[in-house]
Amino acid sequence: MIVNEQTTGNNKKMTSYLAPLVQQIPPSGIRKFFDLVGDNKDIITLGVGEPDFVTPWHMREACVYSLERGMTSYTSNAGMPKLREAISEYLDTQFDTKYDPKDEIIVTVGGSEAIDLALRALIVPGDEILIPEPSYVAYSPIASIGGGIPVGVETYAKDQFKLTAEALEAGITPKSKVVILCYPSNPTGAIMTYEEWLPIAEVIKKHDLIVIADEIYAELTYTQKHVSFAAIPDMKERTILVSGFSKAFAMTGWRIGYMCGHPELIAAMLKIHQYTVMCAPAMGQVAALEALTNGLGEKDRMVESYNQRRRLIVQGFRDIGLDCHEPQGAFYAFPSIQKTGMSSDLFAERLLTENKVAAVPGNVFGPQGEGFLRCSYATSVTQLNEALERIGNFVYKLQKEG
Repeated sequence: MIVNEQTTGNNKKMTSYLAPLVQQIPPSGIRKFFDLVGDNKDIITLGVGEPDFVTPWHMREACVYSLERGMTSYTSNAGMPKLREAISEYLDTQFDTKYDPKDEIIVTVGGSEAIDLALRALIVPGDEILIPEPSYVAYSPIASIGGGIPVGVETYAKDQFKLTAEALEAGITPKSKVVILCYPSNPTGAIMTYEEWLPIAEVIKKHDLIVIADEIYAELTYTQKHVSFAAIPDMKERTILVSGFSKAFAMTGWRIGYMCGHPELIAAMLKIHQYTVMCAPAMGQVAALEALTNGLGEKDRMVESYNQRRRLIVQGFRDIGLDCHEPQGAFYAFPSIQKTGMSSDLFAERLLTENKVAAVPGNVFGPQGEGFLRCSYATSVTQLNEALERIGNFVYKLQKEG
């Protein structure tokens, strides 16, 4: 069905009822591209950011047992008290960020809802939202839906895609209000150290900005431990910390995330949460509690497996002749395809149709992503080796064409 051709009885197009802002927002570039993949079994997919592990059995069993006991009702709007207490203890021991489970934590329907809640609670139409790019595809559209103006802040491969104070300062205007920080980064795999955060914090304090720190990949770091922006001196009160269970615990479909922050901010966001989703699914919260209580060992084993694949894919791209900075977090490689002279879109389309490998064109993540390709290494070593061989053959074919 093509929506824009549907009409009512008076021949009025159905799209005329839609808010212009919604009509102007493009669909997700990632999903749009992978619709082309369909059910083709010959295609190796390095695209969607999802662990290839199944949620560990004891977490699933905890959910099943809760259903058997009839735990199918609403929970507290903010989430089960025991889960909030576990999140509080986990963040304190793992990332040196302490939050009161009573009024500083909300359990959300994935990290995505948390980001949406934060932006809706903070944005006044016309506010500018600073977003380091390349960036996760949802930030700009969500900011726009809330009446905000997304402003890209450039990061570069030569800096390992780390945010610099100079770049952030250059993007600030009198209308700037919020900075969204996503480290470890989707799509680049970049991380920030404590020392690198300090000048960023000074700029944020100087301009009285508030931060949404999307730290959904916090557990997935390989060369050093993740440093939460909320743990930087004077930053906790002006930071809304967003995370969840999807990536580290292989729980994407459970849709359990959380957000932490100053009680006054959390109270405002809880009002929106109450009126939109009521609470996160009870059975998912039970599984998340089991993950924090007894699942840290499995989490660590999955991270070690990603680390092995990370080294494999980075070296593979370099052997092919594609420049690739070393991602130190998340589970994405972001190789440059600039040497081929092709756009990211064309390279990805031809790679898919001619050599049966699906990866995401870098420009989906903003203008700074043009000339790159996002490849998830959250897939088996066998699949990665086959994908690298096919990409190598494709690049060799392009060299012959040139």
